[in-house]
Parts: sequence; C-alpha cells; structure tokens
Amino acid sequence: MRAKIFRYAVLVGVAALLLSAGMFFRIQLRAEETEIFERLAIEAEYAKNGLARGGKTYLAGLPDESRITWIDRDGTVLYDSAARTDSMENHLSHEEIRQALEQGEGRSSRFSKTLQRRTFYYALRMSDGTVLRVSCDHSNLGEMMRVVALPGAGILVLVLLLSVFFSDRLARQIVRPINSLDMDQPRAVYPELGPLVDRLRSQNETIADQMADLRRRQEEFSVLTDSMREGFLLLGSRGEILSANHIAQDLLAQSPVQTLEDPACEQTIVQTARRALKGSRDEARLNLNDRVWQIIANPVRLDRARAGAVLLMLDITERDQRERLRREFSANVSHELKTPLTAISGFAELMKEGMVPPEQVKEFAGDIYDQSRRLMALVEDILDLSRLEENTRPRPMTQVDLSALAGRVMRQLEPVAGRFSIRLEQELAPCTVLGDESILEEMLYNLIDNAIKYNRPGGWVRVSTGLRSSFPFACVADNGIGIPPDEHERVFERFYRVDKSRSRAMGGTGLGLSIVKHGATYHNARLSLDSAPGKGSRVTLTFSTEKH
Repeated sequence: MRAKIFRYAVLVGVAALLLSAGMFFRIQLRAEETEIFERLAIEAEYAKNGLARGGKTYLAGLPDESRITWIDRDGTVLYDSAARTDSMENHLSHEEIRQALEQGEGRSSRFSKTLQRRTFYYALRMSDGTVLRVSCDHSNLGEMMRVVALPGAGILVLVLLLSVFFSDRLARQIVRPINSLDMDQPRAVYPELGPLVDRLRSQNETIADQMADLRRRQEEFSVLTDSMREGFLLLGSRGEILSANHIAQDLLAQSPVQTLEDPACEQTIVQTARRALKGSRDEARLNLNDRVWQIIANPVRLDRARAGAVLLMLDITERDQRERLRREFSANVSHELKTPLTAISGFAELMKEGMVPPEQVKEFAGDIYDQSRRLMALVEDILDLSRLEENTRPRPMTQVDLSALAGRVMRQLEPVAGRFSIRLEQELAPCTVLGDESILEEMLYNLIDNAIKYNRPGGWVRVSTGLRSSFPFACVADNGIGIPPDEHERVFERFYRVDKSRSRAMGGTGLGLSIVKHGATYHNARLSLDSAPGKGSRVTLTFSTEKH
C-alpha cells in the first residue's frame, strides 16, 4: 500500500508538472503571437503612410527586418521585398488578403514543413483598394523548447526530487496509523476505514468465540487423556508431537520434547511410531522403571493420505505378573501333585509285586495314607484358593466372633505346638466381623500353624484379637526364625517358600499364606507383615466395619 501511494503521488506530481509546462508554453506562444501581430501592424501602418507618399521607392528603401508585399485588388503581386513579382503566384486566395479586402485588415500564420518554421502575416487595405502585407518568420515550438530545455530539465529534476520526498513522507504518514492499528481492538483512524474496522471487529469476535470453543475442547481432551491410566500420544505426519498425556510424556523422555527426532526419546517408542507413520500398525513391548508396557501404534489417515499416528501405551505389569504366576502355579501344582503321587505309585507297585515283607506292609500302607492325606490337603487348598480368587461365596456372610474363633483354632493346634515345644499365648478381647466363618477359621489356622512350624524349640506364639481404632483385628506373633525384608511380598505367593528344605520337611502345601492373602481380600481386610531374620514375625489382619 505504501509503495502504491508513493507511486501514485509521484505520478501526480509529474503529471502536474507536465500539464503546467504545456499550459506555460501555450500561453507563452499566444503572448508571443500577439506581440508579433502588434509589431507587424505598426510596421504595416508606417509602410502604408510611406507608400502613399513615396511609392515603391519608399518600400525598397526599408530595412529587411520584415518582408513587405504589395498586392493589387485582383491578387496580383505589385511588389515584394524578398522575391521577384513575375514569379509569384496570385495572392487573392490567401486568408489575410481576403480579410483585408473585406474588413480592412487581416492576419494569419502558416507553418512551413520544409523550412520548419512559422510565418506570420499582417495585411492592411490601402485607400486605393490595394493591400499592403507585412510578414516575418518565427522559430517554431521546438526551437522555443530547446531554448528552455536546460532550465526546464533542472526544474523537472527538482520537481521529481520534491515529489519523491513529499510522496514518501506522505505515504509514511498515511500508512503509519494503519500499520499501528490494534488488530485486537481496532478503531477507524480514517473515516474510509470504518467498514474495514467493523469487519475486523466482527471477525475478532468470531475468532475469539472459536478460540474459546477450541480451548474448551482442548481442556476437555487434556482432562480426558490425563485421567487415563494408559499413555496417549498423537503425532503429526512428520513425527511432531501434537498431543500427549503425562504418562506418555514420562515414557517418551525424561524431559518434555516436541518431536520424535529428539535424541532423548525412548527408541522403542520411536521405532514403533515410525512404522505407524509409514502406514503399518505395529506393537512393541517396553520394560521401563520396573513396569511392563505394551505399545500399540496405529496410522491416522485423512482423505486416504497418511496424516500421522496415534500411540496407546498400556501398563500390562499386573497382567504380565499374573501370567508369570500362572505359569509358576501350573509348574508348582504339577510338581506338588507329582511328588505324593509318585510316592503312592511307588509304594503300591512294590506291594503289588510282593516285594514288601509282611511285617512292613503296615508301614508302607501308612506311608501311602500319609501321602494321600497330603495330596488331599493340596487339592483342598487349591480349591479353596480358586474359590477365593473367583470371589464366590459358598455361604451367606454372618457375624463371626473373632476372639472365640481364634481360641478354637488354638485348641486344635495345641498338639502340634506340643510336638515342637512351642508355647501358645493369647490376648483375646471380644470383637466380631462380618464374614465367612470357615474362611476366617482357615486363615487363622494357617497363620498360627506357620508360626508354630517356622519357630524355634522353646519359642512362643501369641494370638491377639480386639478393636484398634474401632476396627476389629487379629494378630499372630512369634519369636521364630523370621523372614528377610526382600521376601515379605513373595511369601504370600502360591507355593513360594523361604526355606524350601524346611517347608517340605514340615509337610506344608505352600498355599497357606496365599489363602490368607486372598481371604483378606475377600473380607475387605488389610494384611500387614512385620518380620526380620532371627527376630520373629507378626502378621496382622485389620477388618473394615463397612459391608462388602
């Protein structure tokens, strides 16, 4: 706009200069023509008076400044100061001669293309009817322009410089308020800009509404993705990060990044994303910070063209752990079942083949019976554990006196404690919980039985019940061998044994504490373990008073 204003202003200045120069030359030419005709009229008047007194002799004695021609009334040239009369044409047809014959005087001018000059004629009628004409040559307009060319060129250059200077200044002054226009709150700096300003205001309002709507949608999208437990990553066609929730950002890099090309990015995610950006769905597995993530990448298409990729990052740590535990459980179950079955099969085969002396048949039968009982206990524990995992309730929940139940279990285990020289102690304050009595009994039985078997000769086992901060609890403590801190979580896994040789010697199935853990979950109870090697163990069950 500034260039256009500048250009038009310069053009206006130059056009005004040329128009002024043309008018000047025209006025100057008119003034000069008038001056010539006046001079010729004076000369004609003097020549008329002289001709009347002295005839042709007078005319011949005049100086050669102007050409004098005497013409008869029929157009015949009687005298000419510049040419022979007998070679001259009839002048009756000349305009100035006709005017003089009709009006007493005449004037005209004619341009000679051959001589490139203009001749002015003034004719005056004599008293006898003849015509006296005075003429002179004059330089044409081109000669006049050559005369004024140098000063005119200087004036033109000056005017051009002034036009450029003032045009540039004018353009700056006009454009400056427009350039400084506040697009957020525009106002009309010129009345002519009023419609434009109104449209800008309307567009600003429309844009503000659209931006507010976009911000609202983006906030909703951010809240939605940030509340996800999965990582969400949206990429552009060149790998630029368009959107990412906090989980995806933490997995992708330790610090915020803007593109996958950043070297700080996790390469497993980068490679998976690149394959999706090429148009192929891809999956990958990522082990990071003790967690296992499944990366699923899908290409995004817009009008059949690849527009980017979307990545979903699923935390499969628990699923992976469950799968690992399932494999371990299957292997352990197979092993635990195979051991007594092998013993039973071996004893039975020996008896079948008659290889057992009669006096040892009873002993072999006892071994078969013991292994069968062990096998039945293992199967029963597996079934109990399965029911707890499936959260099935064989009987309705009832109010169970936890202190009475603990006392009954302790009486059942008194013979076992006597064999291991363990002293049983109790601090049983009355308390009741809503639950399944058989499952609660099995939980307490497993805890007390473990505390007896994994103790030391002459040790003690203390069972406590009551209320703690208004919550019912049961606690089994001992001064036995204890459990290392790094084993605290694993002792509740199925078939996991801290001391495998001692566990097998005790005849346990390896499912006791796992049943306790699932039973606690079944009853919405909190299970805690406090133990250290050589200092004994304390297992506490704290029950919620809410119904479940």
